[in-house]
Amino acid sequence: MNASEFRKRGKEMVDYVANYLEGIEGRQVYPDVEPGYLRPLLPAAAPQEPDTFEDIINDIEKIIMPGVTHWHSPYFFAYFPTASSYPAMLADMLCGAIGCIGFSWAASPACTELETVMMDWLGKMLELPEAFLAGKAGEGGGVIQGSASEATLMALLAARTKVIHRLQAESPELTQAAIVEKLVAYSSDQVVATLGTTTCCSFDNLLEVGPICNKEGLWLHIDAAYAGSAFICPEFRHLLNGVEFADSFNFNPHKWLLVNFDCSAMWVKKRADLTGAFRLDPTYLKHSHQDSGFITDYRHWQIPLGRRFRSLKMWFVFRMYGVKGLQAYIRKHVQLSHEFESLVRQDPRFEICAEVTLGLVCFRLKGSNKVNEALLQRINSAKKIHLVPCHLRDKFVLRFAICSRTVESAHVQVAWEHIKEMAADVLQAERK
Repeated sequence: MNASEFRKRGKEMVDYVANYLEGIEGRQVYPDVEPGYLRPLLPAAAPQEPDTFEDIINDIEKIIMPGVTHWHSPYFFAYFPTASSYPAMLADMLCGAIGCIGFSWAASPACTELETVMMDWLGKMLELPEAFLAGKAGEGGGVIQGSASEATLMALLAARTKVIHRLQAESPELTQAAIVEKLVAYSSDQVVATLGTTTCCSFDNLLEVGPICNKEGLWLHIDAAYAGSAFICPEFRHLLNGVEFADSFNFNPHKWLLVNFDCSAMWVKKRADLTGAFRLDPTYLKHSHQDSGFITDYRHWQIPLGRRFRSLKMWFVFRMYGVKGLQAYIRKHVQLSHEFESLVRQDPRFEICAEVTLGLVCFRLKGSNKVNEALLQRINSAKKIHLVPCHLRDKFVLRFAICSRTVESAHVQVAWEHIKEMAADVLQAERK
C-alpha cells in the first residue's frame, strides 16, 4: 500500500468508523456467538499472496462484528465506561504514524515532554497538591501507565524498594532477603485505598487512613480508576480530600474522560521513588541530556521499556473539549444515573443497594439471590441491554453503569422498561 492508496483507504476507514459509531444503536449490544465461533471462519494459515483491502473490509462485517460486544452502544450498561471520542481516535492515528518508541527523551523529545506537561494539566484539573506536579523544578510528576493494575504494581514495587533501602541504610548488616520476608502490604478486599470501588462505587475515607499511613511511615497508594475523572468537577472534588497524604495516586482517563484506551494516569510525590526502583541505563540508551534535571526518561517509571506517544490523545481531547466540555460530559452521566435511580425507587418491587454518587446504580429485586440471578440471566439473554452483577455482602446485586458517550435519557427509559418486563416474567415464573 503506497501513500496514494493509503489516502484512499484511510478515508474509507474513517467513513466506516463514523458509520459504525453513528449506527451502533441499531446493533445488538451483546453477540450471539458461542466460544470458538471465529476459527472455522478463517483459513488455517496466513495467505501466501496478498488479499485485497475490499476483501478485508467485507470480512469485518462477516467475521469480526458478529463477535463484538458493543461497549459504545447506548444500551451498554455493564462494567464501567471505556472512553471514546473522535479527537482521541484522530490522535491515535497520528501516534501510529509517528510510531516512536518513547523510552527516553532522546528517543523522541516531544513524546516525553508532552506527557510531562499533559500530566501537569490533568493534575491541575483535579486540583492535586503541588507536590504531585512536575512543574519546572518539582520533585513529583505524572506518568501514563497502561492500566490501574500496572500503576498499583508500580507503587507496590517502588514502596518495597524504598523501605529496603531505608532499612539497609539504618542497619547495613540486614540482607535484602531478610528484609523482604518481614515486609507487609496492607489492603482491604478492594486491594488499596480506593475511591470508587468496582462493585458499588464506594469511597474509602482518606482523611482517616492518610494520617495513620504518614505516622507509621507507610506508602499510601490511592486508586480512583473510574471515579477520578469526576474530580474535575468542583462538586465532586471533595471526594479526593486526603490525597495530600498519599505517596502515589492513579485514575483512568480511558474510563470516563473521553481518552481512548490505554491511558492510565499515575502521579507520585517523589519521582525518585519510582526511578530508584526501576532505573535501567545500558550504554545504548544513555544520552547527553539525561542528567540535566529538566527532563525525565519514562522507561524508569514503568515496567515495559518501550512506550507509545499516548499523551497525544490527552492533548487532542483536552484542547477540543476544554475543561468545561469534559465537566458537562461527566455531569450528564451522573444526572442519568440519578434518573435511573429515581425510576427504580418508584417501583416497590425493587431496592437500591448502595448510595448513588456518580454514574453507577446498584439495584435488585426485593427477594432472594436466586430471583435476581434469574433476572440478570433473562436480561442478558434477551441482549437488548447488557448488565453485569456484583455481590454486596451476601446479596446478589445488578449494576447499572452509565457508559456510552452517546447515551441519553431515552435509552435509560427504554432500558428500565425492559428490566421491568423481564422482572415481571421472572416473578411470574417464581409464583408457579
